[in-house]
Amino acid sequence: MSVRLTTLAAAVAAGALAVTLPAQAAQQWNMATPYGDVSFHTKNIKQFAEDVSEATNGELQITVHSGGSLIGHSEIKPSVRRGTVQAGEVFMSTLSNESPVYEIDTLPGLANSYEQAHTLWEVSKPVITGMFAEQGLKPLFSVPWPSQGIYTDFELTDPAQLEGLRMRAPNINTQRYIENLGGIPTETEESDIPTAFSTGRVDGMITSVSTGNAMSAWDYVSDYTDANLWFPKNIVFVNQRAFDRLDDSTQQALMEAAARAEERGWQMSREDQASSAEALREHGMTISEPEGELAAALKAAGDELVEGWRQRADEPALEILSEYRQQESAQ
Repeated sequence: MSVRLTTLAAAVAAGALAVTLPAQAAQQWNMATPYGDVSFHTKNIKQFAEDVSEATNGELQITVHSGGSLIGHSEIKPSVRRGTVQAGEVFMSTLSNESPVYEIDTLPGLANSYEQAHTLWEVSKPVITGMFAEQGLKPLFSVPWPSQGIYTDFELTDPAQLEGLRMRAPNINTQRYIENLGGIPTETEESDIPTAFSTGRVDGMITSVSTGNAMSAWDYVSDYTDANLWFPKNIVFVNQRAFDRLDDSTQQALMEAAARAEERGWQMSREDQASSAEALREHGMTISEPEGELAAALKAAGDELVEGWRQRADEPALEILSEYRQQESAQ
């Protein structure tokens, strides 16, 4: 009898302990992005967050803070590095002050199609992953914007029209490119574009049809010159310590969702390029391709930019360029 009572008492105690000990709480992550909810990048990230929640049965919940509502663009990477937030997205070329590697996808004439842009990313990825790892960060995926062109409130046919023109430039290479064309670069975040035009801070901009559509460019410009300059990318990344705190199955689910987000995002970019161009036309904007002296001037400015990059590029950056060109020539 005493043995049975002792066993019963132990079972009751164990049951009481099980009741009083809370179940392990789900991980709650915050992700910061500078882009608004209408951006296909943000839509893709929100789908990624939903995929992660579903794959982990809610054990990892990622809240996406869009439009710079949580942290400004320039502070996203430092904040993720410190662990203030667990994940973030940035326009990769804004990191060019850290390394010329981050500028490579904004070199004119290097990648002029989605296929070439993808090859460039695959070649760049191992180097960028290593650079992020040195800062306690882990890249998840990268998605390109459509190719970049020039927005003006007049028909752009002559390179002389760009001289002295105040133009929005979201990264250092765009700034240099505008200067090579005789323009005056102005740093303006995407969310501030309407205000910049309405206050006269900018007269034109170099960006994609996606941004033009998202920002209702037809309200302040009339023409888009489809110069097909480059395919810049956003990169989504997490704090490595936060990642390491996840169990193996959650880590695997996160990375699988990231792989799907990258594949989906590239397709969304292609689709958005077509639909955004159509939206510009439907709102009365004229879309044209550069010809004659204008095309020659754009190429010359691009060649100057590439040569300047080569002179300051470090060994990893030059190795990426060399490998990329080898792969392109082999195709």
